[in-house]
Amino acid sequence: MQQQDYYEILGVAKGADQSTIKKAYRKMAMKYHPDQNPGDKEAEDNFKKAAEAYEILGDEEKRAKYDRFGHAAFQQGGGGAGFHDVGDIFESFSDIFGDFFGGGASRSSRGRRRNQPRRGADLRYLCDVTLEQVVNGVEKEIEFEAEQSCESCHGSGSESGKAPDPCGSCGGSGQVVRAQGFFSVATTCPTCRGEGVRITDPCHSCAGQGRQMKARNIQVTIPPGVDTGVRLRVAGEGEGGYRGGPAGDLFVEVRVRNHKNFQRQGDDLFGEVDVSYLQALLGADIEVPAIGKDRMIKTNLSVPRGAQPGDQVRIPDQGIPHLRGSGRGDLVYQVNVTLPKKLKKDEEKLLREIASLRGESVSKKKGGLFG
Repeated sequence: MQQQDYYEILGVAKGADQSTIKKAYRKMAMKYHPDQNPGDKEAEDNFKKAAEAYEILGDEEKRAKYDRFGHAAFQQGGGGAGFHDVGDIFESFSDIFGDFFGGGASRSSRGRRRNQPRRGADLRYLCDVTLEQVVNGVEKEIEFEAEQSCESCHGSGSESGKAPDPCGSCGGSGQVVRAQGFFSVATTCPTCRGEGVRITDPCHSCAGQGRQMKARNIQVTIPPGVDTGVRLRVAGEGEGGYRGGPAGDLFVEVRVRNHKNFQRQGDDLFGEVDVSYLQALLGADIEVPAIGKDRMIKTNLSVPRGAQPGDQVRIPDQGIPHLRGSGRGDLVYQVNVTLPKKLKKDEEKLLREIASLRGESVSKKKGGLFG
């Protein structure tokens, strides 16, 4: 009995590209899937035909043989492509649908990749710094633990250094596949725990894992101008690589502690200062806190004549250093004007004279500023 042409089964032209072939197969597989057509023998047969056709046309090497020799290229002894049992069809079905949903590679290739050298994971470390350290920069010694290749067996997991044997349960793929109805379910191999290999003489230091937790202690430079959320990358200080692969990176995330005197906005620092009503009226040079080289210092703030409550006075270049580029932000003080609750007799007399000169009406009660 003559077999139906694979291109005809999928309804595509002989010159169709792989994208067109995949789309055609997916459409047929969805249409004729047994779950969508329970008890329909014809739909089940069409489903199997579509899967068989895609098994050939979806592989460039097999497709080239089919285009040249037809079905004869896959007869007994010719590298046959037919599905001989339910396990075959669902293994192919699982791999093919992996192409659509991101699984793509075969189980054996996944097993091979798992046993190849690969990069260690990146690590994150949260580092608290003070505002003084932000202004001046600081060298921080940080301590953490990271997984590394075992020093005794150099990551092999074997006491003798012998190469591991392929797992007999999964054939080295790291997964076992079980058919359940019209689906196949792949699970991590319980024998090798997904590694695809078995260690026959496990290393005493790491119990055959090839990995150990190791305490680390390194110096990290926190540059001036950093802010909460800034991440500093320290190359090669993360988790150790697998099977000779490179180490990951360490990312130090900065968190700036709150300060009792200042709040930060960008590269400017904001504080508050109390001045008397006379200093606000007449102006004054007063000392206010600032952040120095290695400690809090005093710096001069010139309060202008006639300063109003809430006015802001800037001291240039006394703020946070710019993280990128030179220079610093400003130190900004908000002026809070304080009024006395009581006045001396001479003070009150002078103020009443001033009020009279300005033509302002004031209370006639004496003995207190507010009567």
